[in-house]
Amino acid sequence: MNKINIKTAQEIELMRESGRLLASVFSMLDNFVAAGVSTMAINDKVDAFITDVLSARPASKGQYDYPYVLNASINEVICHGMPDENRVLKDGDIINLDITLEKNGFIADSSKMYCIGKVQLRASRLVKATYEAMWQGIAQVKPGATLGDIGYAIQKHAESHGYSVVREYCGHGIGREMHEEPQVLHHGLKGRGLRLQPGMTFTIEPMINEGTYKTKTKKDGWTVVTKDKKLSAQWEHTILVTETGYEVLTLREEEKH
Repeated sequence: MNKINIKTAQEIELMRESGRLLASVFSMLDNFVAAGVSTMAINDKVDAFITDVLSARPASKGQYDYPYVLNASINEVICHGMPDENRVLKDGDIINLDITLEKNGFIADSSKMYCIGKVQLRASRLVKATYEAMWQGIAQVKPGATLGDIGYAIQKHAESHGYSVVREYCGHGIGREMHEEPQVLHHGLKGRGLRLQPGMTFTIEPMINEGTYKTKTKKDGWTVVTKDKKLSAQWEHTILVTETGYEVLTLREEEKH
């Protein structure tokens, strides 16, 4: 494993600012994401907001030659859904919007699920359980805990609801680079893996499937879907390990309770 990048107090302040700005992007979207809106319109709205209003950079645009500022993953799409002007949201869809932002050299990464109009109970239950699973993982974060503790808590919660945890994609260290060490698996065993220490920053972003955890990548080379075509959900936050526990750097306004 490459060296873990422990952030200084000054770097942590810059990451807090990136996280705060990214949270504001979702606040802006809350009144925009709705039936009748295309995923490309959402992409363009976010691009303009990050660039023109926040004077920041959409960190995903151009990364690994990806042409857009966000991933828009609908229903059976697990992750990396590409914006499309012909894909218009409709009543009953669930969509994950995964957005990154860089300000003053530091990157924040977060995603949120949106339920469009009236969704089926099976969809709303999956979205809720996935959100809870993310927080179960976050709650394990403190100095001396292990990455396995995080994965175990997420997996236990997801499987207790009859769902499965995607194996091929995981959370990651983050800072000056989008993807730093360590990899943060969303399944695992208590007490296993790297021990956490203050100043570490990484994402926790479980992808939870209604059916099998097996995946399939579409011909575009980006879009990842469930192999059985059943629903998938994901939530994500950027986390700081503090001296006593954790801080969610991308915490959204509605979560501050």
